[in-house]
Amino acid sequence: PAEPASETPAEAPKTHTFKFKRWLPLEANPDVMDFFLNKLGAPPSAGYFDVFGLDDELLCMVPQPVHAVLMVFPIDAASETVKNEEEARIQKEGQAVLSEKVWFTKQTVGNACGTVGMLHALYNSPVASRLDAGSPLSSFLGKSQGLDAVGRAKLLETDDLVEDAHVTVSMAGSSAVPQAHQPVHLHFVCFSHVDGGLYELDGRRSVPVYRGPSSQETLLKDAVAVVKGYIERAAGNLNFNLMAFADKQ
Repeated sequence: PAEPASETPAEAPKTHTFKFKRWLPLEANPDVMDFFLNKLGAPPSAGYFDVFGLDDELLCMVPQPVHAVLMVFPIDAASETVKNEEEARIQKEGQAVLSEKVWFTKQTVGNACGTVGMLHALYNSPVASRLDAGSPLSSFLGKSQGLDAVGRAKLLETDDLVEDAHVTVSMAGSSAVPQAHQPVHLHFVCFSHVDGGLYELDGRRSVPVYRGPSSQETLLKDAVAVVKGYIERAAGNLNFNLMAFADKQ
């Protein structure tokens, strides 16, 4: 699966539009994501793995430790309604827990949610400490320190190295590549464990969303519990994909 060009389908409440820069969508494929990481200087000791199912016996096949989970899900009216209601509640009431250690960025580039998800997964994991000092990913992380989520999004808009890598990788998958202007109603989000909590990190939201207590040992199962809620609300639309970011054995 790739990522939305319009970000919201016509029948859903329209909450975000990308009037300026728009990239080609990424394919949700571990080989593609690993290629992306390697082009930007990530260490080869970690990478992406398919999650083939939500049952315990299938989750046990995923290498441990898991650092993050990327989900691709279909955007529809139901998912948008839940997101908008949750955003309104958080804006009004705040969240009981929100760690300052969470690295989070907004998404202001169309079709960039695969890249945004990859950055969320990497920068909220121990793998970030393994980055080579001169790598593009290390450089972007350094420049993003001290910026808020909007500032980081603007930084991504102007980072030629990340954009060039995204363009190259977007052509590397096995699926037909849609044009940048074509609507693709699928979206990447990341689930990360930070400071004892599970956070849903979505560049279309204003803030990270705390989903409850977690640990690196339980991250995968904790994320899957949230994913199951998305699947239930999708009313039979099974156009989902899950990948785990984990250490290679």
